[in-house]
Amino acid sequence: MKLSFGMIFSIILIIFFIAFAIYGIFKFLELQDSIQINLFVENLQRDVDKMWRSPKGSQEVSYRLPSKITSICFVDDEHKNLNFRSNKFIPGNNIKNIDIKEDFCIENINNKVSMVLKKDYGEPLVLINEK
Repeated sequence: MKLSFGMIFSIILIIFFIAFAIYGIFKFLELQDSIQINLFVENLQRDVDKMWRSPKGSQEVSYRLPSKITSICFVDDEHKNLNFRSNKFIPGNNIKNIDIKEDFCIENINNKVSMVLKKDYGEPLVLINEK
């Protein structure tokens, strides 16, 4: 069976394009997860700020996260008080205006984390509790 140079070159190009398409899909999915994590941090900070500005309140909130994150942890650290537990490394973040009395984690169940943001009269910071 004889294949011409043009046919061999076409097969190599097809393999190259398929490999590039698969690579692009995986990169797109990684980008989607990264955007979802950043949106979670922004939305949590926005909700904490709203509660912090009010004199008193309690609000149950729920956020979507990628399935690769097993849980989020709040730790008493002034630089990075929000950490993500995952198979891959995901950098932590600092959420302002929250009071963390003790370290705790909230499970990611069905790609959602739920928590209660609470602030009482005279309290300077917002308290986060597990739902």
